[in-house]
Amino acid sequence: MAKKKEKKEKKAGKRMSKKELAALLIDFFHAKPSETLSMKYIFSELHLTTHPQKMLCADLLHDLSDDDYISEIEKGKFRLNNHGTEMIGTFQRKSNGKNSFIPEGGGDPIFVAERNSAHAMNNDKVKITFYAKRKNKDAEGEVIEILERANDTFVGTLEVAKSYAFLVTENRTLANDIFIPKEKLKGGKTGDKAIVKVTEWPDKAKNPIGQVIDILGVAGDNTTEMHAILAEFGLPYVYPKAVETAADKIPAEITPEEIARREDFRKVTTFTIDPKDAKDFDDALSIRPIKDGLWEVGVHIADVTHYVKEGGIIDKEAEKRATSVYLVDRTIPMLPERLCNFICSLRPNEEKLAFSVIFDITEKGEVRDSRIVHTVINSDRRFTYEEAQQIIETKTGDFKEEVLMLDTIAKALREKRFAAGAINFDRYEVKFEIDEKGKPISVYFKESKDANKLVEEFMLLANRTVAEKVGRVPKNKKPKVLPYRIHDLPDPEKLENLSQFIARFGYKVRTSGTKTDISKSINHLLDDIHGKKEENLIETVSIRAMQKARYSTHNIGHYGLAFDYYTHFTSPIRRFPDMMVHRLVTKYMDGGRSVSESKYEDLCDHSSNMEQIAANAERASIKYKQVEFMSERLGQIYDGVISGVTEWGLYVELNENKCEGMVPIRDLDDDYYEFDEKNYCLRGRRKNKIYSLGDAITIRVARANLEKKQLDFALIEK
Repeated sequence: MAKKKEKKEKKAGKRMSKKELAALLIDFFHAKPSETLSMKYIFSELHLTTHPQKMLCADLLHDLSDDDYISEIEKGKFRLNNHGTEMIGTFQRKSNGKNSFIPEGGGDPIFVAERNSAHAMNNDKVKITFYAKRKNKDAEGEVIEILERANDTFVGTLEVAKSYAFLVTENRTLANDIFIPKEKLKGGKTGDKAIVKVTEWPDKAKNPIGQVIDILGVAGDNTTEMHAILAEFGLPYVYPKAVETAADKIPAEITPEEIARREDFRKVTTFTIDPKDAKDFDDALSIRPIKDGLWEVGVHIADVTHYVKEGGIIDKEAEKRATSVYLVDRTIPMLPERLCNFICSLRPNEEKLAFSVIFDITEKGEVRDSRIVHTVINSDRRFTYEEAQQIIETKTGDFKEEVLMLDTIAKALREKRFAAGAINFDRYEVKFEIDEKGKPISVYFKESKDANKLVEEFMLLANRTVAEKVGRVPKNKKPKVLPYRIHDLPDPEKLENLSQFIARFGYKVRTSGTKTDISKSINHLLDDIHGKKEENLIETVSIRAMQKARYSTHNIGHYGLAFDYYTHFTSPIRRFPDMMVHRLVTKYMDGGRSVSESKYEDLCDHSSNMEQIAANAERASIKYKQVEFMSERLGQIYDGVISGVTEWGLYVELNENKCEGMVPIRDLDDDYYEFDEKNYCLRGRRKNKIYSLGDAITIRVARANLEKKQLDFALIEK
């Protein structure tokens, strides 16, 4: 009987169609989900005895492997790809409908068509299910559940009809305008900029439905547009009344008991050096001679945490904001104005509480001794950078001996730092001169001169000293928890790309060797390009090869500064990490125990993220002013360089004012251009004309779209 059955199976096996065998194979893999199965084993278990059956099975195994259903672990051995049919991850929405899903544990993005997106929004946490993969097509998924909304508020311009309205967004991630019922308009009118919260997105509806949360003002008005930029990045544009009220109750007077607890520096020559429009003076410098060639230099930092108690309403708001935000024409402070511009600010001729790092230091920048102490100071003078620069250049002016000595020591410190391998990115900043209505009237470049570098060197020294005092402990001891400012080595692949890119200009950079070898070679490159037309471009590409500095309780040192220990201590008025460091250093100086590493690591992550968002908002405000500035110069002709190459066109930075715009690829109509990512260029297919990063180019200003913060340029052929 058994023999008969076997015969029957073999016979059935012969006649088995491709479809039947595929079903059998899939079931077989699912029955053994974690085993690696050899082809020989599969033949034997499925009773595939004839050559045609085995060939068909081998073909199917390779098809399933191409479709990512199974993996070929080694030649002829296969295993089920067990990411299951459901996955959790992040949804990324594109306004062109090419949405994608990024799996939680890493892995390649998976395409999600608009019809299968269940109206998920950008960065939502979602669960997807897989589609069976089609031949030579990318994997595709369908959203089956939205687990967590990332963002449900949008900024845009209202268009109000008789019984309903729409919010028209310039958000690159939302293809559809938001429908707003008349009763949810909050008094908004056509042309108003508004913040709208999406309340629902019904299955069958093309548009999400929302309600107005706040009217920012009339589109095009300067304050409206600056608030819109903040709202777009999820940043606050008003200060909570309750927090301001709490700050108003803080007494500004310093009691004699408080002075008695501190080191008294009120009689020592002390001054602040800041930008001319600054109101929050975080730091002051004091200097007096100790003996020949040895000086006592004090770096005095506003003692913010004396006034802001941990866990209080002001502290919680500061923690949430994590940083002050500097837009083109305004500062959005981390702390209430009473604290940042009045009580904590180290204003001249006023007694102020400070947290200070005091150095005994030689003219050659050798630190003989240092201590961290709470102090009381009284600044003798407030210098702007320009005034201090004037003293350095002319060697005349108030407190000239003190300023010149600090400058001498700072130059020695700087030289030491570069000898140790610090990287010298000396970028200039583009600034706008703005009239009282916020309109940009001219562009100027802000360069870092000796006065800026003087302040910078002493701040770096103080930050480094504080980090060393806590972080550097004997070998067998564990250091106490502290937020460090860390910076990793450059990405080797990006360094390799940089090396290939600059070779076209005739420059070289090392991509291997010790940390110091690489940083010295980058500095050498930066010296070589100084003053050349490609300087800005190569510097930009070099910066892209660098990692971003961030906050962490896990110290790996700061590569760019060439410091083994570094933290942020010197700007507690405008940065939350500095407030954390002030509190922890005070606690540890008083013999306190270490704090929870995981709690502080979370705070470090939050601060790093907020710093990034603030920088993006700042860039968006600059971009807005550039477009506004150039919108009055339509039709004018400028020289520039190609500052970016993408598949949709060329970015061009103008030499005269550093405004950046785009020549869209559709306007390069003399040929069919292809994007060569590796070589940063567009290449014409027929005539082989090449547009490369760094090429000089002449353009005409064609269009300026303020809503999109976008400039379009047209090419002028020379």
